[in-house]
Amino acid sequence: MGFPGASGREFGERPNTPLAARVRSPLSSGRMKRRDFLTLLPLAAGAISWGCRRKLRPELIKIEDFEDRKGGWRVIKVACVGDSITFGAGVEEREKNNYPKQLGELLGNRFEVRNFGRSGATLSRVGDLPYANTDEFKAAMAWQPDMVIIKLGTNDTKPQNWKDQAFFEQETRWLIDQFRDLKSKPQVWACLPVPVYSDTWGITGHILDDGVIPALMAVTTDKKVPVIDLNDALTGYPEMFPDKIHPNAAGATLMARTIFQAIRP
Repeated sequence: MGFPGASGREFGERPNTPLAARVRSPLSSGRMKRRDFLTLLPLAAGAISWGCRRKLRPELIKIEDFEDRKGGWRVIKVACVGDSITFGAGVEEREKNNYPKQLGELLGNRFEVRNFGRSGATLSRVGDLPYANTDEFKAAMAWQPDMVIIKLGTNDTKPQNWKDQAFFEQETRWLIDQFRDLKSKPQVWACLPVPVYSDTWGITGHILDDGVIPALMAVTTDKKVPVIDLNDALTGYPEMFPDKIHPNAAGATLMARTIFQAIRP
């Protein structure tokens, strides 16, 4: 059973979207879903790549990891790092419906979730608006979070921002290390970006599918960073993307619930 969606069907039930209308994927011309691909294809020992990808499993929070030295409980700080999709551009009543706000409501009062999304931000430090140069990045670092959820990469698919996969991997490693090296030693999760339903504002679907996502998978595998697959979770829901790039409030709800299911205590 899935979650009730705005359209009346459950989020867990995919519409009968024509194959040609769905977001392109590097897995096959037959548009096989990644979860199906992983079920059918056994992992070769020691070989993990985009074509032979690990099955993404939840990396659940252990509340006891955040107890203070006296054994008492404290509020667990969750930093949601990202671009306009994290910020909530395109979300109706953004202040109460952006995904970090909804995630905080799902996690409950043991957690404080803050939105550090910056519209237009790139993961790369040589993009037209590097996240590393933003006030949101500085604020997230200064907050000393216990958990960091990174959702960047969409704006890196613009032609002026994309160099190649190897460079994007290098930039991803750098950003992960910045957070891991904080005094608070936060747990870090990386999200695969939501699908691009139409190339708009320079954002390019095939670069997301064939460059950004494989790069994120390679780095997170190497650095043992758990992955939350928002790309798969939101594929098949074009009605949640009025401008083809940004999820609406229903899409933000699905993002929050997908992340919650991946990290829930």
